[in-house]
Amino acid sequence: MSSELETPSDGVDESEKKNYGTPERENHIKITDLSELLKEGTKESHDRAENTQFVKDFLKGHIKKDLFKLATTALYFTYLALEEEMERNKDHPAFAPLYFPVELHRTEALTKDMEYFFGKDWKEQLQCSEATQSYIDRIHYVGQHEPELLVAHAYTRYMGDLSGGQVLRKVAQRVLKLPSTGEGTQFYQFENIDNAQQFKQFYRARMNALDLDMKTKEKIVEEANRAFEYNMQIFNELDKVGSLLGKESQDGEFLHDGKGDVRKCPYYAAQQSKGTHESCACPFKTATAVLRQLNLQLFLAVLALVCGLIAWYFM
Repeated sequence: MSSELETPSDGVDESEKKNYGTPERENHIKITDLSELLKEGTKESHDRAENTQFVKDFLKGHIKKDLFKLATTALYFTYLALEEEMERNKDHPAFAPLYFPVELHRTEALTKDMEYFFGKDWKEQLQCSEATQSYIDRIHYVGQHEPELLVAHAYTRYMGDLSGGQVLRKVAQRVLKLPSTGEGTQFYQFENIDNAQQFKQFYRARMNALDLDMKTKEKIVEEANRAFEYNMQIFNELDKVGSLLGKESQDGEFLHDGKGDVRKCPYYAAQQSKGTHESCACPFKTATAVLRQLNLQLFLAVLALVCGLIAWYFM
């Protein structure tokens, strides 16, 4: 990784790029600065998101690989939509200064993660969850009808990825025994940003320089809170799936306890959420079939023994 950004993004001249670590007006922050308004205006939402059960469990290392794969799938759909709308609006004056495809965009990295987890045919297995679909529908609406609000979604995602996302990467690698070389966690690695803290300062300075009136800034803060809500809905959805997952066997598959409706089988629920092909059989189903076969053989053996005793008795 080089000491500075290797490829300039659209809208960034060389002098700015060279000195992106020095935020504009850093010693004269005003309450009218968009970055400060967003920080203060989303503090409660940010705290609530950090305290969702899914995030708390993740930070404690209570995350199973199947659930992590579902979370990665949700991220893929989210960034595919976000970056499609950012591309559409890269020349819009209310967003252009925040267009950093080389430094920030995550779709390519997530594509690598999806292939690592699901194999070459990963696109055939994709299934967007209900909560994720609501989120990306909103992103597309904003990008096509109110592009100035796209700032809120970019801020919420990328600033978080450059902060807490780095902690989650380390937890995932340690708990899920993912390769230290980065396979499965490419999403969290910003190879074209040498210093995340400095880049965040530069990004906030660019936000503050946007030519927006106060009413628009307030709408952006409102939209950022909405973005947090969408993320929390995804976290809660993942938490519900996680609560269904049974103990992970040594080979990484999940076993059903054999009670109740098979549709409540954790493995079944996880596979359906992932959109996996029906040919992927639940391991409990296979085990049950084997046990039934053994029970039938045992029954026949006992029956033969009883018949033999009855025959001996009447001889």
